[in-house]
Amino acid sequence: MYIKIISIHNNIGDIMDFSELNTVFFRGIVSLFVLFIVTKILGKKQVSELSIFDYVIGISIGNFAAEMTINTDSPEINGIFAVILFGVVAYVVSYLTLKSITLRRFFMGTPTIIIQDGKLLKQNMKKVKLDVNDLLEECRINGYFDISQIKCGILEVNGEMSFLPFAKYRPLQTSDMNIKVPVDNVQANVIIDGKIMKENLYNMEKDEKWLLQQLKIQGYKEIKDILLCTIDNNQKVTVYEANNEVKSNDIFE
Repeated sequence: MYIKIISIHNNIGDIMDFSELNTVFFRGIVSLFVLFIVTKILGKKQVSELSIFDYVIGISIGNFAAEMTINTDSPEINGIFAVILFGVVAYVVSYLTLKSITLRRFFMGTPTIIIQDGKLLKQNMKKVKLDVNDLLEECRINGYFDISQIKCGILEVNGEMSFLPFAKYRPLQTSDMNIKVPVDNVQANVIIDGKIMKENLYNMEKDEKWLLQQLKIQGYKEIKDILLCTIDNNQKVTVYEANNEVKSNDIFE
């Protein structure tokens, strides 16, 4: 029995090289950190709807990070250098496209008109490799089941479609009826997960004493019981309790 246990232990050791797993773990942490820093430098654009250039940069950096993590035969510094290099290139291109319209058109592309005055522009569809079925799907997703209602349909550089309907098919707006609407209130999160957001409270020109007094009026004594608390510029305080155990009716499965 003793010999059998040793044999099993040795077999597990052969299958799982713990020293290599440790190496992968630490390399993964380093690559994730480097990738996060580079993405922070590039800004929110890199994680929003991507242009072709942004897409290429994004998948390349992700591939370098994965290779740096898993391929233990390759020096880790090579992967870090590749991630930083592509990050620098993306940053430089982003800066240059802000300064030059020509470079912006080259790297980011230009929008393409697909529908004009309710008619399909076949040559433009062929140019951007867009077939009729994909176009009809985009129209339906945006609420247009009749192409003749669309005055202008544009394929944006990020692959999304934008539509401008004819005036008679445009949704009714308050400005069309000369209705005076109230100004929207701005809400600030002043308590999140039982913790007071002091900076948000300060930006709303309030202090903790005022907030605690408002909560006391509403019957809340313990801040830790509050999941979320907001105030608007009309000084309305809205509280969402952390221990609210209302059962949800899930109908979306």
